[in-house]
Amino acid sequence: MANDLIPTTILTGFLGSGKTTLLNKILKDDHGLKIAVIENEFGEEGIDNDLLLQGDEQIVEMNNGCICCTVRGDLVRILLDLKARRDAGEIHFDRVVIETTGLADPGPVAQTFFMDDEVAQSYMLDAIITVVDALHGNQQLDETKEAQAQVGFADRILISKTDLANEETVEALRRRLVQMNPRAQIRTIQFGNVDVAEVLDIKGFNLNAVLEVDPDFLESDEHTHSDAVSSFVFKSKKPFDGTKLEEFLGGMIQVFGPDLLRYKGVLYIKGTPRRMVFQGVHMMMGADVGRKWEPHETPSSKMVFIGRNLPKDTFIAGLKQCLA
Repeated sequence: MANDLIPTTILTGFLGSGKTTLLNKILKDDHGLKIAVIENEFGEEGIDNDLLLQGDEQIVEMNNGCICCTVRGDLVRILLDLKARRDAGEIHFDRVVIETTGLADPGPVAQTFFMDDEVAQSYMLDAIITVVDALHGNQQLDETKEAQAQVGFADRILISKTDLANEETVEALRRRLVQMNPRAQIRTIQFGNVDVAEVLDIKGFNLNAVLEVDPDFLESDEHTHSDAVSSFVFKSKKPFDGTKLEEFLGGMIQVFGPDLLRYKGVLYIKGTPRRMVFQGVHMMMGADVGRKWEPHETPSSKMVFIGRNLPKDTFIAGLKQCLA
């Protein structure tokens, strides 16, 4: 069924980071895709659910609030309406891009694709793309929890306006972003110039996607920011007791779920010849059976947790207790 689902990308980033510039570049590229765009900005007028045709693209504007809170029900309604009109042959599109307001927390937007059954049966969340301003990024991360959340949720981070900042500033920002979210690939862009393959169909939410995390990089002594959003990695070559691990993670999610932005891992479970892969957003966790361990591989577990003020020592100690 996954092949029948409509892939959807959430495009986020703080105010002025360059989201719209990037979106315009995607829409103008000669990639042959028809894209439905849901735009959300603050405004006094109500939601306009009429499709505004701009070239071959379908644009839906949501103007009466932040997509992550007051208009979340309307997001569901618009997604279902788009699907119904596509099924009826009134419009045609291959995929959806949701551009959030710069003040939005992407978490609730992502949850929409899992919590609403009708949406989950029609759409697949492909990835969260976050744009960060090279010149003002550090200040925005210092001052706003929304900017930190946008980085924490990202599957891919694009550092924009690199032509306006010197190399030292860009590198310092990059290292900070890695500390906050080591699982997201980071690219630098200018004027929205990026290959469409870098932002569409990257399957950032695919459970079977490879977990690429360099835990040694997180040990850098150069990190001096006291960000509320941070990350840590757990690794072990010992197998987990599956029952213990499920109970522990379930309990931790109940307690810390609102502050757990993203978590993901490849697990070595005792008595299981295959890798287990899991991931979650806030209080929703999913798991699936992956491929078999290859003869040349040493089975091991690798997990990354990204969240606000998480008690790293408590998580690590608890996970160790779950080893067989």
